[in-house]
Amino acid sequence: MTTENGITEQPEIYTPNNNRYSQMKYNRCGKSGIFLPAMSLGLWHNFGEMDSFSNAKKMIFKSFDLGITHFDLANNYGPPYGSAEKTFGKILTNELKSHRDELLISTKAGYDMWPGPYGNNGSRKYLIASLDQSLKRLNCDYVDLFYHHRPDSETPIEETAGALADIVHQGKALYVGISNYNAEDTLKMIRILKHQGVHCLIHQAKYSMLVRWVEKDLLNTLDNEGVGCIAFSPLAEGILSGKYNNGLPNNSRATKSDSHLKHEWLFNERLEKISRLSDIACERGQTMTQMALSWVIRDSRVTSVLIGASSASQIEENVKAVQQSTFSDLETDLIESILDNKTEFLRNL
Repeated sequence: MTTENGITEQPEIYTPNNNRYSQMKYNRCGKSGIFLPAMSLGLWHNFGEMDSFSNAKKMIFKSFDLGITHFDLANNYGPPYGSAEKTFGKILTNELKSHRDELLISTKAGYDMWPGPYGNNGSRKYLIASLDQSLKRLNCDYVDLFYHHRPDSETPIEETAGALADIVHQGKALYVGISNYNAEDTLKMIRILKHQGVHCLIHQAKYSMLVRWVEKDLLNTLDNEGVGCIAFSPLAEGILSGKYNNGLPNNSRATKSDSHLKHEWLFNERLEKISRLSDIACERGQTMTQMALSWVIRDSRVTSVLIGASSASQIEENVKAVQQSTFSDLETDLIESILDNKTEFLRNL
């Protein structure tokens, strides 16, 4: 196989770990027949055309070996847009094809993807066209899960829901979900989809120890409606990894010109809080990263947590959080006293 940059890649002979399903915890996704791994792999970063294809394969293989069956993409993951889907599609076609039915592959549409008025937001034209393009890049007949990536105030929610329902009815996706919706609009979408004979499987929401808006009403709404929740950005863009405790390392995500992080968020009392949390993690025998992941999946209303990664060893370390996802009352009280409920300052992180 020749990659787009002209490098010839020979398909590997990959044999998955025979014990992969004994190492992972699987949670039922709302009121459905689907179980998701407690930890899923997101391909937002490090799977694009500019990244190492060899490293991408190692991370996908390591994830599957550890029982991660859910791989989360979006039409605009890269860079450039679409290239993460192409990367995963090549790996799926050449090394994982015989295991397709063991995988749950998701993708999304909602953010800008191509120029003009039809390459963004939540119209029927955009969603269906985007999924058709994603299927070609993934070399799949269908995806298991398709999301509307964000709410669109300019498009009637009935139109977006109708497109999602038709996508299921046409067999292009087995299930649909939504992402970044507030509780009120989530309930609207769930009920409109239900009226069209389609169950909203899951909501993908930003949730971490520092960004906890979902606890106000969204998690209860999802639980009452039998819809799962998968948390993204559980490390608050890396802040909860503890790597910024001593300042900004060279080449860290926060130092890049296009970083989503704002440097002022990383200093003074905020970093002092993370340092104190790190002490609790150490007492638990965990890294700060592991404890932050455990904190999110401790809630039974959270079906899975999405992790990003830059190496296979990082995935291996993160997955250990699944085995230690409970907290004593004392640990919970200490953590809450450190957070002091002042988490909304990172709402837009």
